[in-house]
Amino acid sequence: MKGKRADQDAGTGVAGGQSADPVVVGHLYVHIPFCHRICPYCSFHKHQPGGHDLNGFVEAVLAELDATMAAGLVSLRPETVYFGGGTPSLLASRQIERLIRGLKERFEVGACDRAGPAEWSLEANPRTFDLGKARLWRELGVTRVSLGVQAWDPDTLRILGRDHSPAEAAEAYDMLRLAGLPVVSLDLMFSIPGQSLDTWQRGLRRTIELKPDHVSTYNLTFEEDTEFLAKHQQGRLPQSEEDNAGCFELAMDLLGGAGFEHYEISNHARPGMRCRHNQAYWRGADYLGLGPGAVSTVGGHRWRNAPDTRDYTLRGLAGEAPQRSPERLTSEQRRLERVALELRTADGLEELHLDPGDGTRRVLDLLVGEGLVTMDAGDRRVRLTRAGRLIADEIAAALA
Repeated sequence: MKGKRADQDAGTGVAGGQSADPVVVGHLYVHIPFCHRICPYCSFHKHQPGGHDLNGFVEAVLAELDATMAAGLVSLRPETVYFGGGTPSLLASRQIERLIRGLKERFEVGACDRAGPAEWSLEANPRTFDLGKARLWRELGVTRVSLGVQAWDPDTLRILGRDHSPAEAAEAYDMLRLAGLPVVSLDLMFSIPGQSLDTWQRGLRRTIELKPDHVSTYNLTFEEDTEFLAKHQQGRLPQSEEDNAGCFELAMDLLGGAGFEHYEISNHARPGMRCRHNQAYWRGADYLGLGPGAVSTVGGHRWRNAPDTRDYTLRGLAGEAPQRSPERLTSEQRRLERVALELRTADGLEELHLDPGDGTRRVLDLLVGEGLVTMDAGDRRVRLTRAGRLIADEIAAALA
């Protein structure tokens, strides 16, 4: 696939070589792969910035967007823009300013958004910004920052390989508030080896005291090609389903009691503060991804940029498209994805995405009878109950 663009693959549509009407895409993801320190549990494409041309990288991202738009197959009218990583907040002020202003020059943000102003999200690490940088983000139009706290106690942070202290995380949160960011989200992790239920409870209470707008609570999973997986397989990082369930239920109880809406398995929000970008993923909306390792899904086609930052930057600066691995999605693949993702949300899964066969109906009736899902006769949506949320993946597999 070296040098082959997704829009040069055989066939028609976005990933095909024949002309087609542009697909209107309302959501943009930009992957920033740089981290000042590599966390042992993270499987995303990331690396330390040493030896990389960060200014050149920013220009390469803008060049990729130019090339995509010039092909005439995608009409980008973003309602949401999300900078993920890696650590987007690691970029210097001049770099993030060039990137955001460069993006704004290339599209009218919010042109197709009837639900309010566009959402601009940025992931941040507590040790990678100061008040001046946070104020610049706000000035540039960032409306939402997701702060990677992960834990509020030093021992858990040390196990996770994080280099910030609880005090630094609290200071970073205060800076985001002082800078006037409209929405601040805190990311937490649970079921970390060595983390007790009491420790998790204290962390949740500390989070609630800060009054964030949104909280993400992620169950630690052991991902491929990570240090944590190797240690887990060696028995050095044990984890139990009982611990997972206890932490998950505690988060539901404490955050729900504090007024947060549990709108997706791992996400809790104040009323009106849901992450609209992630909601678009969960409902199967098209999105364009820029940057090394970024994935795009447009018009029934999906492609992934090669996870090679140096090659990506060199190609972009030379006016060449990044290496891409394209695939054409079948209707069945899209249906299965909708089942897996929509079922995780409070809005539930539309019945029309279920297999119409008798076998699926019998499974659904059984799940309803066991109190794991409900079936609303009005909007014809399947929703997980509290008990069902504990085994969401198993239920999705059964309904697929």
